[in-house]
Amino acid sequence: MTKVAGEYGVWRGYKGFTPQAAREIEELGFGALWLGGSPPADLSAAESLLESTESLIVGTSIVNIWTARADEVAESFHRIEQRFPGRFLLGIGVGHREANGAEAIKPYDALVSYLDELDAAGVPKGGRALAALGPRVLELARDRTAGALPYLAPPEHTRIAHEIVGADALLVAEQKVVLDGDPDRARAVARQMVPMYLGLVNYVSNLRRLGFTEEDLAAPGSDRLVDVLALNGEPGRVAAGLAEHLSAGAGHVAIQVLNEDYLAALRTLATVLPLTR
Repeated sequence: MTKVAGEYGVWRGYKGFTPQAAREIEELGFGALWLGGSPPADLSAAESLLESTESLIVGTSIVNIWTARADEVAESFHRIEQRFPGRFLLGIGVGHREANGAEAIKPYDALVSYLDELDAAGVPKGGRALAALGPRVLELARDRTAGALPYLAPPEHTRIAHEIVGADALLVAEQKVVLDGDPDRARAVARQMVPMYLGLVNYVSNLRRLGFTEEDLAAPGSDRLVDVLALNGEPGRVAAGLAEHLSAGAGHVAIQVLNEDYLAALRTLATVLPLTR
């Protein structure tokens, strides 16, 4: 089983990391890189980042099952695991049906079939995790993978997810942040990204379950919603908000910095987070 090192890692689209940045992130003390944006089945982006670092864990968050064939992903997993044993975690998920035109196939059934294919190809349960928000998929993550990778969800959801997957499962909570002490300016940055999720059924349904209203969820999102989905403020305040996920049961928090200079923000966060250097 891949062990995710440390309590904090960094989430970013897979095209947004460079080898040089990965080395610096590792030196700062963050334990993992999480590659978003549906990396292709060859997983070459993950491999290059592993090559450029020494102990950093690299995980996909996530490989989209509609666009990456399971047999090809499995082949890539074995290649990477052979070169970098225990340093790669295969995160998979259904992505967004709205974007992938997969309306004819039930997402849950597609996930089960994909996991069956990974099983047949020898990808171990402990080397993979599942993007999960609702109870049924969280249970699937618990039963068929190392654990769950929730996205765009506040600490309240982390608490619910922890109750479902249990203390022994991996639970990685993604959290967006904007380091800026001016709330209006920080919300303006957050609203460059948050509204794109408010047209996607899986995220909106999850936020409704957590008590957000239709007014909150109407684009570009209420201040209340935006402040929860993209923590903002001075470094100490943001660090405290990130720690709420750990208190709620997450074993690791994947930080997605929305500031234009994300490395500068990570350098600042590294001074206030309990990182291992």
